[in-house]
Amino acid sequence: MSERSARPLVVENARIFDPSRGVDERGTLIVEDGTIVAAGAQAANQGVPDGAERLDASGLLLIPGLVDMRVFVGEPGNEHRETIRSASRAAAAGGVTSILTMPETDPVIDDVALAQFVVRTARETASVNVFPSAALTKGLRGKEMTEIGLLSQAGVRAFTDGRRTLTDAGLIRRIMTYMRDFEALFVHETQDAALVGSGVMNEGLLASWLGLPGIPREAEIIPLERDLRLASLTRAAYHAAKISTSDSVAAVRTAKDRGANATAGVSINHLSLNENDIGEYRTFFRLSPPLRHEDDRQAMIAGLADGSIDVICSSHDPQDADGKRRPFAEAETGAIGLETLLPAALRLHHSDQVPLARIIEAMTVAPAKLLKLDRGTLQTGRPADFALVDLHAPFVFDKSRIHSRSKNTAFEGARFQGEVINTFVSGREVFSAPQDDR
Repeated sequence: MSERSARPLVVENARIFDPSRGVDERGTLIVEDGTIVAAGAQAANQGVPDGAERLDASGLLLIPGLVDMRVFVGEPGNEHRETIRSASRAAAAGGVTSILTMPETDPVIDDVALAQFVVRTARETASVNVFPSAALTKGLRGKEMTEIGLLSQAGVRAFTDGRRTLTDAGLIRRIMTYMRDFEALFVHETQDAALVGSGVMNEGLLASWLGLPGIPREAEIIPLERDLRLASLTRAAYHAAKISTSDSVAAVRTAKDRGANATAGVSINHLSLNENDIGEYRTFFRLSPPLRHEDDRQAMIAGLADGSIDVICSSHDPQDADGKRRPFAEAETGAIGLETLLPAALRLHHSDQVPLARIIEAMTVAPAKLLKLDRGTLQTGRPADFALVDLHAPFVFDKSRIHSRSKNTAFEGARFQGEVINTFVSGREVFSAPQDDR
């Protein structure tokens, strides 16, 4: 990792693209003391600060650094899968400058001291901004609410039980009511364990052909609809972490129309892949929720385009080789995704399925607003977190590009168009693509 000095930085001749301000124009970005001084066509009129480093970004797209609000790390407890340092390197390589880490570590992030451990470790080792989420329930056991008030006062911006789904509607209501007073975000992945059962992929004809137990779409939809009703009842801020079915999109859209303070996210996997990608029992495609029918994937794309889905996340979930080199039904779920989040999303732009502004918005200003971060924008006075992207550069994603400690990518060998060339955090360069890749 290279790191630029703290002297002023002027990025010239870039295509400045900032959905938070509706800006798409050729211009200049000026950074002083890690903060954006100006960004846009008129910035060049301000002149170059004394001692500034000048960077010619001709032919490159300059976007706010991505904000990924669903990242699993192994630290503490499972550092062999991923550390905060290695996750931050993977993030920087993908143009991601802020990550929200999940509390599913060992021990679980369910009290102030552990949340502060993540913050302190990130400050010492990470090259990007790391914000810890905390557990909704102690030990992720789904029984007793964590100290949400104390954790909120300590700076925790979101609460989730990670991969786990709460089953007690009364407890969910109490937590939501309590969280409302602290303006905290309730983030939930909805998978009814009883309906999932022993299922390992989407229930349907393909599962029958492969001889694998299926997971019905209702396993996601039923707890989601319950949550949305409770969010309306309590007026809490609710975020469906990862939806994957057409009915889920419809449920979120209906809740929003009802006035619920509800938002939804989708993983890049469910925007890019479907159940057919499992092929010959490829375990890197065993995910939760499972990859769905192509009709569901198209519904995810339509929901993103019309704003029913607010956020795209990587759902970065590193698993070691021992967890994936098993029969499909026994393999661990999850795939890494920080490095492939942006190029995979750009497929929707290049295929004219979703406008570029909507795609970038869903990975920058939208998650930043949900988490109350001063990131995801190129507004004057904000931290200078941004990425330079060659929007049209073709490349093949292979293992040599993976910075994560784990290699369980669902995009191995994928052909992409749109490569991150440089990533900056507070005006410092934290990633530069090798010259051979340009």
